[in-house]
Amino acid sequence: MKDKKSDLAGPGIGNYEELKNILPIGYEQLLPPKERAKAIYAIKNYIEENLCKELNLQMVPVPLIVDKDSGVNDYLDRDGSRTPVQFPCGLGLEVPIQAQVVQAATKWKRIALKEFGCAAGEGICTDMRAIRKDYFLDHDHSSYVDQWDWERTITSEDRNLDFLKEVVRKIWKVIRDAGLKAQEMYPQLRTNKYPDIPEELAFLHAEEILDMYPDLPRKERETRVLLEKAPALFIAGIGWPLKDGYPHELRAADYDDWATETIKKNGEQFHGLNGDILVWNPVTKRRHELSSMGIRVTKDTLRLQLRMSEQEDFLRLPYHKAILKDEIPLSIGGGIGQSRTYMYLLRCAHLGEVSVAVWPDKLKQICEEKNINVLY
Repeated sequence: MKDKKSDLAGPGIGNYEELKNILPIGYEQLLPPKERAKAIYAIKNYIEENLCKELNLQMVPVPLIVDKDSGVNDYLDRDGSRTPVQFPCGLGLEVPIQAQVVQAATKWKRIALKEFGCAAGEGICTDMRAIRKDYFLDHDHSSYVDQWDWERTITSEDRNLDFLKEVVRKIWKVIRDAGLKAQEMYPQLRTNKYPDIPEELAFLHAEEILDMYPDLPRKERETRVLLEKAPALFIAGIGWPLKDGYPHELRAADYDDWATETIKKNGEQFHGLNGDILVWNPVTKRRHELSSMGIRVTKDTLRLQLRMSEQEDFLRLPYHKAILKDEIPLSIGGGIGQSRTYMYLLRCAHLGEVSVAVWPDKLKQICEEKNINVLY
C-alpha cells in the first residue's frame, strides 16, 4: 500500500511561524476565564447526561494506565509512530509491570462492555484522560487529552452505514444542544461575529470528497468541503485506500472497521464503517475535528486490516485473541474531544483557553501577542 507521508502523518508536523499566521488577529474572548470555567462544566454535565440518554450508556471508571502486554493501548494510527509514555511499576516485584499511560481507551472499552454485562443496545461512557506526547503543540493539539470515550454493544444486523449515521446524528444533537444551553447561560456567546451552530450534519464518504477536490491533500480537501458544502460534516470511510491509492487518513487496524464494503456509487465500491465529525471553526477559520468513531472490527476484518498494515503479530496479544475467539461483543464506539468541543461551542481560539496543559514558550508568546489567554 502506498504511504503518502506528508499528508497522512497527522498531528506532529508544523512550525510556529505558520501558527502565528493562523491564529486570529484582533481576537477578543467572549467569556472571561471564571465564567468560561462555569460554562465548561455546564457543557460537560449536559453532554454526559444526554449522551448517556440518547445512546443508552452508563458512566463508568476508565484506566489512566494499562499493562503494555495487554495490547489494549491505542496506537492512534497505523504505523505506530506515536508511542505511549511507558514506565515500570510495582515496588518489590521481581519483574516490574511495564505500564503505559493510555493514548485513548478505544480497545479497553470493548473489553469493558463484557465486564459490565452490556447487552445489545447498552453501553458505557467514560470521562477519559490521556497523554499523547508526540503531537506538535499548536492551537488545537495538546499532549494532554480529555475525551468522552464511549462504546455500545450492537448486533451483526447493526453493522451498516444507516445505523452508523443514526448514532452520529444523535451525538451531533447532544453537542449542538449543549452549545445552545451555554448560550442561554451566557447570551454574549450569541454574536453576529460568528454564525449559529449548524442544526444538521452533512454526510459524505471520503471517496466523494476526493472526487470533489482530486488535486488537494487531505486536510485541504476537508477545509474546502467545510467552507463550500457544509460547516458541519461527518466523513465516512477513513482508512481504506481510495481510488488515488492512498487512505483519506491512516487509521489503526485493530478497532474501527475501515475495510468492510458498504455502498456502490457510480459503479465504485465504497469501504468503511467509521468516520469523523468535523466542523468549521469560525474563530480560527480552520477545520476543527470533534469526534472520531466507528463500528468496530470483526475477527475477519481484524485479520484483513492487520495484514494490510503488516501488523499480524498483534494477533498474539490478549485483546486481539479475544476478538478472534468471539469472547467480546460486537460494538460501535468513539471518542468526543472534550476540550475541542468546549473550544468550538465557547468560540475560543486555542485549546489552552479551556484546558490546562504544558505549552512551549514560543507558543505562549504568540498567544500573548494575539490576546489569547492560555492556561498553564
